[in-house]
Amino acid sequence: MDIEDACAFSHYARRILVAHPEWRAGLEAAVAAPFDWAPEHAALARLADESALARELRALRMRVMLHTITRDLGRQADLGEVCAAVTTLAEVSVEAAVRVHRAALVAIHGEPVGAESGTPQPFVVAGMGKLGGAELNVSSDVDLVFLFPEDGETAGPKAVGNREFFDRLGRRVIGALNEVTADGYVFRVDMRLRPYGESGPLTIPYAALENYLITQGRAWERYAWLKARALTGAPSGELDALVAPFVFRKYLDYDAYAGLREVHRQIREQAARREARDDVKLGPGGIREIEFIVQAIQIVRGGREPALRVRGTRPALAALADRGHLPSASAETLDRAYVFLREIEHRLQYRDDRQTQTLPETDGEIDALARSAGYAAAPPLRAALDHHRQEVSRQFDAVFGVEPAAEDADDDWRAVWEAPDAGDSRSLLARAGFAEPDTLLGTLARARAGHRYVALPAQSKERFDALVPSMLAAAAANPGAAGAQPTFQRLFGLLEAVARRSAYLALVIEHPPLLPRLATLMGASAWAADYLTRHPILLDELLDARVLLQEPDWGAWRAEIARSLADAAGDAERQMDALRHFQHAQSFRLLAQDLAGTLTVERLADHLSALADVILEATLAACWTHLAGADAPPPRFAIIGYGKLGGKELGYASDLDIVFVYDIDARDPDPDATLARYSRLAQRLNTWLTSNTPAGQLYDTDLRLRPDGAKGLLATSLAAFRRYQRESAWTWEHQALTRARHCAGDTAIGAAFEAVREEILRLPRDRAKLAGEVVAMRVRMADGHPNATDRFDLKHDAGGMVDIEFVVQYLVLAHAHEHARLTGNLGNIALLHIAGDLGLVAADLAQRVADAYREYRKVQHAIRLTGAPHARVDPAPHDRRRADVAALWTCVFGAPWHPAGRTPAPSPPASDATVSGSVE
Repeated sequence: MDIEDACAFSHYARRILVAHPEWRAGLEAAVAAPFDWAPEHAALARLADESALARELRALRMRVMLHTITRDLGRQADLGEVCAAVTTLAEVSVEAAVRVHRAALVAIHGEPVGAESGTPQPFVVAGMGKLGGAELNVSSDVDLVFLFPEDGETAGPKAVGNREFFDRLGRRVIGALNEVTADGYVFRVDMRLRPYGESGPLTIPYAALENYLITQGRAWERYAWLKARALTGAPSGELDALVAPFVFRKYLDYDAYAGLREVHRQIREQAARREARDDVKLGPGGIREIEFIVQAIQIVRGGREPALRVRGTRPALAALADRGHLPSASAETLDRAYVFLREIEHRLQYRDDRQTQTLPETDGEIDALARSAGYAAAPPLRAALDHHRQEVSRQFDAVFGVEPAAEDADDDWRAVWEAPDAGDSRSLLARAGFAEPDTLLGTLARARAGHRYVALPAQSKERFDALVPSMLAAAAANPGAAGAQPTFQRLFGLLEAVARRSAYLALVIEHPPLLPRLATLMGASAWAADYLTRHPILLDELLDARVLLQEPDWGAWRAEIARSLADAAGDAERQMDALRHFQHAQSFRLLAQDLAGTLTVERLADHLSALADVILEATLAACWTHLAGADAPPPRFAIIGYGKLGGKELGYASDLDIVFVYDIDARDPDPDATLARYSRLAQRLNTWLTSNTPAGQLYDTDLRLRPDGAKGLLATSLAAFRRYQRESAWTWEHQALTRARHCAGDTAIGAAFEAVREEILRLPRDRAKLAGEVVAMRVRMADGHPNATDRFDLKHDAGGMVDIEFVVQYLVLAHAHEHARLTGNLGNIALLHIAGDLGLVAADLAQRVADAYREYRKVQHAIRLTGAPHARVDPAPHDRRRADVAALWTCVFGAPWHPAGRTPAPSPPASDATVSGSVE
């Protein structure tokens, strides 16, 4: 489509060329490329006369529109270029108007000066809506708010107060843009988004804006300020710092749903009107619905995730998909629809430079619109339009279309809560499977009369009243293995724990599918219920079952935690919380998959161990940045994992047995200073891992496996570690080394550690002496874990897991000298198979013991999910397994370690007398 074709469709473009035929040659020469702003900036900068400015801005608008219309209709410009051209026009027009008219007022009144700072005060023009988002359409109004930092007065012969000065300047700027002259206008200006709207002052100081937003800001104004940005006068970020606390809450803002639902209702009511049916902006499935989906999620989540605080609709869609808050397919669908609808909107406005989003009524007009959009006629255009709008409506309903759960509560269940003494309540509970109705009714009556409930704010009490009946119904419908009554008690415990945090109550009410998922999870595991009650922010993870049950991606974990830490760069407290939120969220996702039966115990332990590695790596990097600076080279420092972390058998609540190892370059000019820095790094690392913050704790750590135990230095040089292992380490420390591995930090040090580890494990040993020391340590461990019951302790009793682990550790230390394969950190099951293959033990016995170990871990894990303190079971089902383990022990050591034949163990340092965590 050439210039003539563009003018054939756009009456406005034709009128411009008729009025200014001299512009045709320049347009023909320039239309192959985007609009060139450099000469326009220079021309505007030379202007100082107000009348000349008004003429030039209006002429500039016509040239920009003519160029943009021609390129867009010729399919040479995409939506981004069109929006950028119109937005840049607005920006340069506002800047020029402010500069010229301010100079004129300063010449009369002098510079406005702040009463407190004594400095000249800038005039801050905030662009709102599409202007703030840099996505103006070709016939947009510009929504502006006028601000200035401080009250005061001008420093000139005709002094006036700062507000009067800026009010005069504001009126002049509006006129420069909005006034219709013989040359037309630049932009229609809308000032209604300022505090108090049309009845409010034209310009306001920062303090007044902040006070208004805090005390009187309404839900819809959070949307208005979401895209706000300073076009003039304010340094980058200054306006954001003022407005962000109003738009975004510190944590996930579920309380916003009430306001969002009201805006949602208004949008749907507007879309349902007959006149809106053919409106591509306000009609069903229109531009407004896409914008609302994006902005609603941004408002709810932007407080926790600054990366979501992007202004444009398309960049925000990409950010939401990148962060997993919209499925990628949904984001792509919405983006395609947004581009299509905006391009149709522009063509509607190109026709006559009218601010319209409504499809024409006549056949000729809609056929012309279709041809301008690349369609042969109206029917295929309408088909494409219907497709995109249906997709948008489907996505809109997926996010906002379900009514709150509170309205669905059954009257009978509501009566149980409101009148727990009634006889009907007792019989209803019994029929629904609640084992002890009287006990439950007593609990409800005490809660209803208790201070915690009575003192709730009105809105929270209303939500609490709505949720109790819904929880009763959910527990009855989803009793799980625990049964209806324990499931409800766990749900009710969560409810009481978050009762004063209304955002969580709002979350459950506003998302009806969440409660059955919650009941299913809590009915399956008391430990899971306790974990969720301690970390209620994880309720958010239950919203999207697809994400919750998605196969973990360790690479994606690293990228996500890196982004979260970057968002909070420089703020140690926020970074510590970000690490905790991330670790808790990923652990909870694994827990959900575990309870759903999609993970084996071994695979779960792999994921939990990998998660710990990711956390350790990220924490190390963050601590080093705070200690040495963002530009410092990475430290020659590594984290070594022992025990369950080292063996990749980590559980949900496992401690981390870790050792810090460093190396100092021989060319280091100040090795003592480097050593001191690494010591501080180790201390800070441990503090970051173990401290309790408002977000909770990451891990408990055990650092006693370092050389010389608790008496030793917190961080150890690689050379000192090797020397200690060769010359001073106890046998139990070499046992622990069989399960050690490099987890995080410098990879070269990690490789060197692995070499040292293999060297130590392959040392020739006196097997008889080694056997005696291993058996003695097994006796010591048994003495530390007595079992006075007749139940079998899967872990600590004879024939249990520890026996198997000690056998494997002995086989490695006794035979790795001849068989390097045994030094691999492969896990007990794989090492048993290798020992069988090598003929160190009978292969069939090794297989049976490996199967026993796998079964023990499976049963132990299931018991832990119930919250039981010990994994003790009826011994009868495990007699065969215990016998196999005993046979293997006798095969390797010659006799059982119990109850006779105990030999005294070498006494390790007193601080390391507890070896349970280290060897295990």
